[in-house]
Amino acid sequence: MASAENKDSASPAAKLVAKVTRMLRLQREWSQDRLGDELGYSAAAVSAMETCAQPASDAMLVALKRVLSEGSEVFETARLYMRMERLPEQFQDYALLEQAAISLQLFATNVIHGLFQTEAYARALIGGGYPPLSDERVEELVQLRMARAALFDRDPLPMIEVIIDESVLRRVIGSEDIMREQLLHLVECARRRNVTLLVLPMDAGKYGEYAAGHGGMSLVETSAHEHLVYLEAQEESLLVSDPAKVSTYAQRYAKIRSQALGPRESLDLIMRLAGVKE
Repeated sequence: MASAENKDSASPAAKLVAKVTRMLRLQREWSQDRLGDELGYSAAAVSAMETCAQPASDAMLVALKRVLSEGSEVFETARLYMRMERLPEQFQDYALLEQAAISLQLFATNVIHGLFQTEAYARALIGGGYPPLSDERVEELVQLRMARAALFDRDPLPMIEVIIDESVLRRVIGSEDIMREQLLHLVECARRRNVTLLVLPMDAGKYGEYAAGHGGMSLVETSAHEHLVYLEAQEESLLVSDPAKVSTYAQRYAKIRSQALGPRESLDLIMRLAGVKE
């Protein structure tokens, strides 16, 4: 909803979109009515966007790119940053790294990793969390989470490996039907040539060694071949860049990996849990 309060709290990306849009509109000597007609929005909506009373929605940014960009990536770039700004604050810095990474090594201990969640699973998880969120915020976060999956088909393809604790696969989120759909989605993901999916079995520690007791982690290799580690717990996050600490986490991940089932065995287990006959 447009409001004067939004003008004061508008993000840098929203302010940039407003300024660039107004500049390009005036260069063409278009009124707000004319731009609205071209975009498929009302003049009031254009005015609200240009004053930041109601920042541009993702759909409006797509329309602005179509009508005003003339080959520029300004509105497409703004889409990325405005999506990031709507994410939980503790996740924003990592989200940009994730989308640009050339490789990811992920260990998920409590729920299915966000990159691999179905829409129904994500909605049940986010909507059932605490403290409760409004329906509007739940839907916004679900769609933002779904948008992350574009990484799977990015060019160049990133290499993604995920280790999922078996308990996560057995923990029903939402309903039995939602969970089965989620398991089948994991099977589809595992068949991508740039994805390796492993399961850490429930009995991984029965021989006296267990490397996974410190929780989940995300190891990121950037396009500059920098190595970082992202940790998140109880809505707090930590991005680790110190080479010595990153090395320790990488060694721990390697040990967890050595205790996991192989790709074929992992896929077979997920299929059995989903009720799929071989």
